Amino acid sequence: MCLFCEIVAGNIPSTKVYEDDMILAFKDINPVAPVHIVVVPKLHIENVNGITEENSKYVSHIFEKIPEIAKSQGIDSYRVINNCGEDAGQSVMHLHFHIVGGTKLGEKII
Repeated sequence: MCLFCEIVAGNIPSTKVYEDDMILAFKDINPVAPVHIVVVPKLHIENVNGITEENSKYVSHIFEKIPEIAKSQGIDSYRVINNCGEDAGQSVMHLHFHIVGGTKLGEKII
């Protein structure tokens, strides 16, 4: 089982900020900004390349909930980041999105 599947299963503790039957959002353990939340589908999908017609409802649900999650953290301006594959910096092979904010981020992506 992957790291995020273990977190979803409750086998590894996390600081949850949102959870429903499809997704889990928790604070990143190595935040890059004052607000840094990781949002994962509860279904294991390796990365963006693994999104299909059958599982895309999880991704849609994540993006429907991101504004609510951000607002719960006191921000309405934020960046949503996804890394797809090792060369792009994906370190956990379970689809996830980072909500980063709480400070002025600037225009540069990297």
